[in-house]
Amino acid sequence: MLINGKWSKNFHPVQSSDKEGKFLRQASQFRNWITPNGSAGPTGKAGFTAEPDRYHLYVALICPWASRTLMARKLKKLENIISVSVVEPFLGSQCWAFGDYPGSDHEPLYNYTYIHQLYSHAASDYTGQVTVPLLWDKKRQTIVNNESADIIRMLNSGFANLADNSIDLYPESLRSEIDHINHYLYDSFNNGVYQAGFATSQSAYEEAVNKVFKSLAFLEQRLKGRSFLVGDRITEADIRTFVTLIRFDVAYYGLFKTNIAQVRDYPNVLAYTKRIYHIPEVSNTVNFDHIKQGYYSVKALNPAGIVPKGPDISFLTTQGV
Repeated sequence: MLINGKWSKNFHPVQSSDKEGKFLRQASQFRNWITPNGSAGPTGKAGFTAEPDRYHLYVALICPWASRTLMARKLKKLENIISVSVVEPFLGSQCWAFGDYPGSDHEPLYNYTYIHQLYSHAASDYTGQVTVPLLWDKKRQTIVNNESADIIRMLNSGFANLADNSIDLYPESLRSEIDHINHYLYDSFNNGVYQAGFATSQSAYEEAVNKVFKSLAFLEQRLKGRSFLVGDRITEADIRTFVTLIRFDVAYYGLFKTNIAQVRDYPNVLAYTKRIYHIPEVSNTVNFDHIKQGYYSVKALNPAGIVPKGPDISFLTTQGV
């Protein structure tokens, strides 16, 4: 992690734990918003006006939080407005790095080697974990935001007519229901798999894994007769849920010990996952090789670095439900 802007402690996936061994996630520290006229958003400062080719998005294809933003960027047709760079999948001693691994990029603005150098560039006294996604302002040479929940909302509405407004990922009439689904699934599912995988006590693990499978049972029931979680089209609730589902059998089931059942064991959830995956703007953001290589590179969980041959995921990637 960074301490006063200097890399001082090798990467470890457990950011913090409480006295009961429960994994605690660090809160994002950069919370500015891009808006059509540069006014301040719900948090942070003003001055980040929506403009073509001003902003750059740094992501990891292993990371569900980063993949949320890639999906929103694609669905809102902002590829020519916001450029993007992909880090290598491996979580090494200095966390996220740029490089030559297939599907990865070199850092295009400053020729940096690590994501943490961007944090130090933006705030020379930054102390904390180094995370993606990272939304960068090329004009002001600073971080706009590193909270994925904020970023997908600003990609949805912050770029006005620069984006495709035929798709609204957070329609006003559905916001209360979307917020309810998001709130429940964040703790029990999106972050729940990490609470299970990074638990440092048996009781903390069992509490977390029970929440994960309670949430999968909720999804199975919720998706009975439904194509999407809220309304009749894709919303941010689907984006936030899908990124965890698509990684579940590939990584969380084995590495995070969430091995009571797999996505394929829930017919409605499986059909839904396939339905979302086969939206072209979505499947283009999924890289199973990066996902497996990345998660299984975490030495705290997989000291030998052995990447499993399986599972067979053809049931996810083939058309049909």
